[in-house]
Parts: sequence; structure tokens; C-alpha cells
Amino acid sequence: MPITGATSHQREFEEFAHARAAQLYRSAWLLCGSHHQAEDLVQETLAKVYARWRRPYSRIDNPAAYAQTTLTRTFLGGKRRRSSGEQPYADVPDQTMPDPAVRADIRLALFQLLAELSPPDRVVLVLRYLEDLSVDEVADRMGVSPGAVRTRSLRALQRVRGLVGDSLTIGKD
Repeated sequence: MPITGATSHQREFEEFAHARAAQLYRSAWLLCGSHHQAEDLVQETLAKVYARWRRPYSRIDNPAAYAQTTLTRTFLGGKRRRSSGEQPYADVPDQTMPDPAVRADIRLALFQLLAELSPPDRVVLVLRYLEDLSVDEVADRMGVSPGAVRTRSLRALQRVRGLVGDSLTIGKD
């Protein structure tokens, strides 16, 4: 629903938010593993992007990358102060997950593997291998060096391989 009496900045942001919300949600769901937490993360991200968007002399050169970076840093920042938040357990993923063409067993296996990792490891794997970003782009979005991203990627993948072991049968049909 368009904002009544909206300025051109507000309309531009509204169009941007509508265009990027699904992509941001997919990343957020992979990071959080929960439909509700992902929605909250996207909402918080868009609020932060809008706060920057509406500044008169603060132009965002690449709004999509800025939003993804904001989402990543908001997720990591929330995990640092997580002690005061809720801790759900035995949370079964909603049936309304994105990309319904993807098999449910693959989604569940991915969710379970990502849930075993620390938040920074999850961010690296999601951005690097599921969002297909370069090491430099991931480093920029996380606010770390490219070497730290490579090291974290290697260790996170080793951890995933250790968790999976020989039980991975996806693609061996």
C-alpha cells in the first residue's frame, strides 16, 4: 500500500523495500532458522536502511548491498546481545518457507547444519556459498578482513563436514 502524501524519497524507498524484501527474507531465514525471527530481522534491517535513506545528504550508492550488509551486521549484533532474548527450542520450520521447489529434506538438513554453527560461521557460509558473494564482499559486509573470511569459511566447512560425515545422501539417488 503506497504511503499517502509520500515524498519522492519515501516512494523510492517503498519500491526498493518491495523489490528486496524477498531476498532479504531468504538470507534472514537461513541465518536465523526461524520464520518469525527472520521477519523481525528484515523489518529491523529495513528500518535501519530507511533511517539512512531519508537523510537529505546521505546517498546510498548500492542500496541492495547496503541492505544486505545491514542485515548481516544486525544479525551478528543481535547474537552478541542474545542473552536477554528468547530462546525457542524444538522449533519446527514453518510450512511457508521460501523456495517451495526445493525439497523439504534438503531444507531441513541445511537448517540443522546451520543451526549447529556459531552466528559468524553461519553468516560466512550463507553469504559466501548460498548468496554467492566474493570473499571481499563478505568481508566488507561483516566488517572483517578477507583473510578472516577465508579462515572462517575453511573452519566452518570443516565443521559442517564433521557434522555430516558419511550421512549425506543428497544427490546420490
